[in-house]
Amino acid sequence: QVQLVESGGGLVQAGGSLRLFCAASGTILSINDMGWYRQAPGKQRELVARITSSSTTNYADSVKGRFTISRDNAKNTVYLQMNSLKPEDTAVYYCNAEIARDYRSVYYSYWGQGTQVTVSS
Repeated sequence: QVQLVESGGGLVQAGGSLRLFCAASGTILSINDMGWYRQAPGKQRELVARITSSSTTNYADSVKGRFTISRDNAKNTVYLQMNSLKPEDTAVYYCNAEIARDYRSVYYSYWGQGTQVTVSS
């Protein structure tokens, strides 16, 4: 049993900041890549940021310089610091993690249920 639980979303004015949290719990051997995705109404889900087990990062061009992804391996947690928020950042943000549950080290993809981020102008 593995669960990903997000928190930290909410309503913020343009130019403001939010910090998202995602913690994985359950039977976990190891976690490979972790990431954040978002989906706005009428649009496809898109990658926001990903971070590898060795903390190498990738960002969507639209958030580079504004968002920072990080992780705490001891806590099985990934974070997304969002600064200089824009109305176009409004979306449901989903946490994703590749997790192995036993000694075979076979990784499966898990998703959180999402947290709403709304940026007002």
